[in-house]
Amino acid sequence: MTFLSGAASLDRYFREQASQDIKRRVASCFVAVSVQTKKVAGFYTLTATSIALDALAPEIIKKLPRYPVVPAALLGRLAVSQDYQGKGLGGVLLTDALLRVSWVELGVFALLVDAKDAAAQRFYQHFGFNLLPGEKRRLCLPIATAMRLFGGRTGRPT
Repeated sequence: MTFLSGAASLDRYFREQASQDIKRRVASCFVAVSVQTKKVAGFYTLTATSIALDALAPEIIKKLPRYPVVPAALLGRLAVSQDYQGKGLGGVLLTDALLRVSWVELGVFALLVDAKDAAAQRFYQHFGFNLLPGEKRRLCLPIATAMRLFGGRTGRPT
C-alpha cells in the first residue's frame, strides 16, 4: 500500500511496522481512507502509557490524586498523505484520537505526543497541547481539557 506523507520515517512505519505493532498489541492504528480514491489519506497510532505525576505542570498536579504516575494515552504517530495536506485532515485525525481516548472505559487522564519537529509542535499547541515542564518536544493535553476545547462532543467515533 502506497502512502507518502513527505516524512520518510512515518511512511516507513506505516509500510513496514504498523501491522506488526497491531499484531503484537503494542499499538492501535486508525486509518482515514478517501471515499473517492480508496487510498489512505492519513493515519494515527495510539498506545497506552503513563506519566509521572511530577512531570506535569504544577497547576495540573494540584488537581490530581497523589499517585506516583497517572494513566495516559500516547499518540505515537500522526501523518497525512501529501495529497491531503493543508485540508484540515490532521485536525480531524487528532480530534478522532481524542474522542477515542475519551471513550475508553479505563482511566486515561491525558493524551501525550512527542512532536517530531517545531512545525509538529506548533500543530499540537494550536489544538491546546502544552509542553511538559523540562521537555523539549513532549506535549500533553488532559482529556477533560480537550473535551471542553472541542465543545464537549460526546459522539462515539466509528
